[in-house]
Amino acid sequence: MNAGDIAGLVAAGAFLMLVLVLAVPILKLGRTIDATTNAINDVVDRTGPLLTNVNHTVENVNVALSQVQVSLDGVNVQLAKVDTMTEHAQNVSANIANLVTVVSAAAANPLVKVASFGYGLRKAANARRSAEDEREVRASIKQRRKAAR
Repeated sequence: MNAGDIAGLVAAGAFLMLVLVLAVPILKLGRTIDATTNAINDVVDRTGPLLTNVNHTVENVNVALSQVQVSLDGVNVQLAKVDTMTEHAQNVSANIANLVTVVSAAAANPLVKVASFGYGLRKAANARRSAEDEREVRASIKQRRKAAR
């Protein structure tokens, strides 16, 4: 054996040691990759039913939203009817107010005339009574004067 053969054996031994030292981390890395693969497969298996449940939930929400939309449409129809009724009630109250104004104007004018006529009649009757009383007083004073002469 010469020096080249010994150097080859030493290099081969060193390479064997290197392979043995690197074999342990490579085996551990392989186990890690297997565990990761199993975890990914487990996530895939669990994600399918989860996504199915999410789809059902979204469909139920869509059904509920469509029912809410139908309800809101009904409420809007009812509000339109209430608006119409309110408008009619406003028109009726305006008409009644106008009617009251016309009736009060029509009734007030003759009432004022009747009240004025009654006041004038009372005043005239009082003036006539006062005039009669004055005539009687004057007549009695004249008779006293004549009787005194």
